[in-house]
Amino acid sequence: MNYKINKVQNVSRMCAVCGIENAGGLKTRFFEIDCEGRPTLAGVPAALDVHQSYPNRMHGGLIGALLDETIGRAVQIRDEALWGVTVELNLRYRKPVPLDAPIVVLGFITAETSRTFEGEGKIILPATGDVLAFATAKYVKLPPDRICGDDFLHTAWFPDTRPAP
Repeated sequence: MNYKINKVQNVSRMCAVCGIENAGGLKTRFFEIDCEGRPTLAGVPAALDVHQSYPNRMHGGLIGALLDETIGRAVQIRDEALWGVTVELNLRYRKPVPLDAPIVVLGFITAETSRTFEGEGKIILPATGDVLAFATAKYVKLPPDRICGDDFLHTAWFPDTRPAP
């Protein structure tokens, strides 16, 4: 799976999905790409043994968190000043998500109004293209300072400067 990275999105300190200082977090990196002719957000998590449910399988709640975060962040491709706050998330688990193989989470917007947006996401195995989990979701658009305050944006939300994969 090779795509041109258009932009690398910010990360935070302690988010369970993207927090780079969260020892138990997924430390997911987010890249804005074009996939199948549409703007898409690609997430690349760093799954660990602590993220398992059954041996070598990612916990279903974390699968949901990855899909939710990736779809919800897709709105930032169009407008960095907006975040998605989840209203509804529907998941379909198709195959186990392994902890010992790289996975990619893809999310994109399917419908949008001035106040809300809807999207879809999937977790895939890049080696085979298999879709392991799929989600649809609906979000309310809000500026980040209304969600977490100005302090967060100035102290805990920053560019991801790690080398690209």
